[in-house]
Amino acid sequence: MLAFIIFIVTLVLVIWQPKGLGIGWSALGGALVALVFGVVQLSDVGIVWDIVWDATFTFVALIIISLILDRAGFFGWAALHVARLGNGQGRLLFPMIVILGAFISAFFANDGAALLLTPIVIAILLRLKFSPPSALAFIIATGFIADTASLPLVTSNLVNIVSANYFDISFGRYAAVMVPVNIVSVIATLAVLWGVYARQIPTQYSIANLSAPASAIEDPLVFKAAFPLLALLLVAYFATEPLGIPISFVTGVAALMLIVIAGRWWQGGRGAVVSVSDVVRNAPWQIVLFSIGMYLVVYGLGNAGLTAYGAQILNWLGQQGNIIATVGTGFLSAIVASIMNNMPSTLVGALAIDSAQVPTATRELMIYANVIGNDLGPKFTPIGSLATLLWLHVLAEKDYKISWGQYMKIGLLITPPVLLATLLALVFWLPHVSGV
Repeated sequence: MLAFIIFIVTLVLVIWQPKGLGIGWSALGGALVALVFGVVQLSDVGIVWDIVWDATFTFVALIIISLILDRAGFFGWAALHVARLGNGQGRLLFPMIVILGAFISAFFANDGAALLLTPIVIAILLRLKFSPPSALAFIIATGFIADTASLPLVTSNLVNIVSANYFDISFGRYAAVMVPVNIVSVIATLAVLWGVYARQIPTQYSIANLSAPASAIEDPLVFKAAFPLLALLLVAYFATEPLGIPISFVTGVAALMLIVIAGRWWQGGRGAVVSVSDVVRNAPWQIVLFSIGMYLVVYGLGNAGLTAYGAQILNWLGQQGNIIATVGTGFLSAIVASIMNNMPSTLVGALAIDSAQVPTATRELMIYANVIGNDLGPKFTPIGSLATLLWLHVLAEKDYKISWGQYMKIGLLITPPVLLATLLALVFWLPHVSGV
C-alpha cells in the first residue's frame, strides 16, 4: 500500500507540475521517499540505472538533433513540400500528412513528431484557410500517428529502447520484427482516421498562399548536412551493434556533429544561424531525472507484489494460445499505460514478462506486445504519455484547446482497432523472422 501511495502521489505531481515543478524533480522526490521508507533499497538504484541510462541519453540526443533540424527549417521544408505535392486535393493531403508524421516518428522519435511537426502543420493549415473542423482532423491525425508509428526502430520511442535493452534485443532483430508490424499500424491508423474524419476533410484547397519550400530553410549548411548525417546514423546503428557500442553513444556522436555544424565552431561561431546553446539548454534534461526517479518508484511497486501479480496474469494468458497471449498482453499493457503512464508501465510489463513461466515463443510475442501496448495504448487517455500532455499544451498555446473528455472520446474510438490490427500483425509476422 505504501509503494502504491508513493507512486500515485509522484504521478500526480508529474502530471500536475505545481508551480512549474519539473517532472524530473517530482519523480526524483518520489524515489527519495521510496528509499527513506524502505520501499526500494540503495542496491536497486544501480539496477534501475542500468535499465534506463542508455535509453534516456539516446532520447536526449535525438531531441537535440530534432531541435537543431527544426530550427534550421528541415521539418518546415518537408511539410511545405507535402502541402504542395497534395496539389490542392484535401483527400490526398490528409494521407500524405499522416505518412510524413510516420516517417518523422520513425527517425526522430514520437515526441519529435508530435511536438515539432504539429506547430508546422497548424501554420500551414492557417495559410490554407481550413475550417476549424477540417484543421482538427489534420491536427488529431498528426498527434496520433506520432505514437502509432513509433514502433519500427529501437530509437523510435523511449519505450522501445528500454525494452530492447532490458531483453537484449539487437537493433537489427528489432527492426526485422517491427518494421512490417509498424506498416500495418500506419495503414490501420490511416484507415481509422479516414473513417472518423473523412467528412471534415476538404475536397479542394488553394496552394496560392503557400510559401516555396526553400523559404523555410533557415540554415542551408545544417539542412544539407541533415540527409547524409541521418543516413550515416542509421547505418551506424547496425554497424556498431556487434561491437557492443551503446546506442546512446552513437546517437550522441551524431548530435555532437550536428552541434558543431550548426555552431560553426571551426569559424568561431561566425555565420551561425541556430543558437546551439539555446538548443542544449532546452533539451529534455529533466527526462534523465524522471527516468531514474520514476523507474525506482515503479521498481518499488514491483517489489511490493505488482510484478508477481502481473506474472500470474501472463502465465494464464500464455496457456490460452499465442493469439490470446499476444492480444491480451498488448491490451493489458495499453490499459496500464493509459492509467499510470507508459514509461513506468513499460518496466512493469518487462518485469512481469521476465518472471512469467511461458514458452520461449510466447515470451517473445509478449515482449513485443508489451512494446506495442505501451507505444499505442497511451492514446486512450491524455495522461498515457508525457508526449500527449505536451502535445495538448502546444495545441492550447495555438488556441486549439481539446478537453480531456474530448480527447478520451477520440482516443477510445481510434486506438482499440489500431492496437488490435497491430497485435494480430505481430502474431502473424514474428514466426517468419524467427531466424533473424
